[in-house]
Amino acid sequence: MKAGKAPARAVLLFALMLPAVPAAADPMQLVGYSGYLGEWELTATVTEDGSATPKGYSGPLSIKHVGLCTQDGPEEKSGRIRIQMMPSESRIEATLWVDGIECRYRGVLSGFYTGTMDCSGRERVPLKLWIKESK
Repeated sequence: MKAGKAPARAVLLFALMLPAVPAAADPMQLVGYSGYLGEWELTATVTEDGSATPKGYSGPLSIKHVGLCTQDGPEEKSGRIRIQMMPSESRIEATLWVDGIECRYRGVLSGFYTGTMDCSGRERVPLKLWIKESK
């Protein structure tokens, strides 16, 4: 055996005996537009929440009115979002909480996720959502 190979094997064997530690999941950035004219801009940063099937993510959410009808500057709201991704089916489901209102969203992937957001006591509105991993 050549010199140096025995210590390398010992290190490899020791490493294989250590318990597997899951790597910290990178956060994902969500960007979207809601409303019939895309007048609300949505941004969020989500991380894995531990659910396995379907994989779930959650985090803080911010929405800003970017339409032409703003008089005193853009209206901004914050809340939370939880998404579940079904990559094998190319779809996503989400629950959003903003100003005490819970909204549900279902979207299908075609370059971006497109679907409608349904808030209790209000009419459904379109929502387009893009997801990208942070680096």
